[in-house]
Amino acid sequence: MAVGSVEILQKTILASAALTQFRGATLAGAAASAAGNGYIAAVGAASGARTTVTVLGTCVAEAGAAVSANALLEFDSSGRVVTRSSGAIVGRAITAASASGSQLEMLVIPN
Repeated sequence: MAVGSVEILQKTILASAALTQFRGATLAGAAASAAGNGYIAAVGAASGARTTVTVLGTCVAEAGAAVSANALLEFDSSGRVVTRSSGAIVGRAITAASASGSQLEMLVIPN
């Protein structure tokens, strides 16, 4: 299955740190922390620049490890999505990811 997205709601934020496209970001503009809350940056941004995060719908995300379709997701220490173990649930994988660095489509679970 191809990786795609259906963004229903995106929010513009001011990056307070460098943000990487398809990785986690908070509404305060920081990179998402391991097992923390957040959303997915639609576009990367330098600190002080404006960008958007997807807060509702589906989006492309970067995986931090292999992920099965339908798995619940959390962030790793780099803001990539991984299969949830005990952190905040930030999404559900729609497509699988074969390895770290690959892309998947996820349903954003607002938090």
